[in-house]
Amino acid sequence: MYPAYSVIFFTSASGAGYGLMLLMSLLGVFGVLPSERWFGLTGFLIGLIAVTAGLLSSTYHLGRPERAWRAFSQWRSSWLSREGMLAVFTYVPAGLTALGWVIWQQIWWMPALTLLIAALATICATAMIYASLKTVRRWSNGWTLPAYLAMGLASGSLWLALLTNLFGLDRFIVSGISISTLIAAAIVKYGYWRFVDTDIGTATAGSATGLGKYGKVRLFSAPHTEENYLLKEMGFKVARKHALKLRRLVWLGAIVVPLAALILALLLPAVSLPLSCLAVLGNALGTLAERWLFFAEARHVVTLYYGAEAA
Repeated sequence: MYPAYSVIFFTSASGAGYGLMLLMSLLGVFGVLPSERWFGLTGFLIGLIAVTAGLLSSTYHLGRPERAWRAFSQWRSSWLSREGMLAVFTYVPAGLTALGWVIWQQIWWMPALTLLIAALATICATAMIYASLKTVRRWSNGWTLPAYLAMGLASGSLWLALLTNLFGLDRFIVSGISISTLIAAAIVKYGYWRFVDTDIGTATAGSATGLGKYGKVRLFSAPHTEENYLLKEMGFKVARKHALKLRRLVWLGAIVVPLAALILALLLPAVSLPLSCLAVLGNALGTLAERWLFFAEARHVVTLYYGAEAA
């Protein structure tokens, strides 16, 4: 599948924003984070800006962005519509939680818990946009949803670790959560890539045409001689050697560098702030590479009509 930059940015930025607000509301309710005014203001500003920027960028992938509002009418059958409605709804508890945190320096547990559930549900709905597409085997599997959750929580926890360093708050619990989410993300991505590398696909040219019962079906001639929309959007290919290089970049940037930086930040408090910045930056670059691969390595069943053996 063609890796559209607007969608890559959308899924990466919104995942980090929702992950940050989710963890802030959860740890705030349980008293792990203080209801300090400037800390709360900075945290919610970062989270809401990331979410808003991601949602706005996603509209640029539409043929007619000005008609994006029509997607809200299909919530009964479309995960894209459900994701949009959940994203809009999340602004309400996020605003109320931020209001209590910043103005009255109180963490109102009802809006905070609502924010936690809404942010979690929005990340899940984003993942289900792709996991529900049975035409793309590398999306329609049990690894897609956990991967989106793990990567979003890892990114959000690193932003939270940076904020606790910036405001001089107790960072041990938050650093422990960040390390845990990074390890979880590493496990899930390893499982996903192992699935991608070993799964040969359930659809073939024979099953697609219904002629498989007569023997192996092969492409006699190409449907057309020039590239069209289907080949551009659904027939995108990435060379195996390039995919392996990008996977190494994902491991290094999204997992290894943040883990090392967090551990060093705990051992070397004097340089904990720049190390926390390095962790956030490395994870952001690694997450963008991971999301690019998520799209580039996917195969749509329509490619069976263009010579692919399986999808």
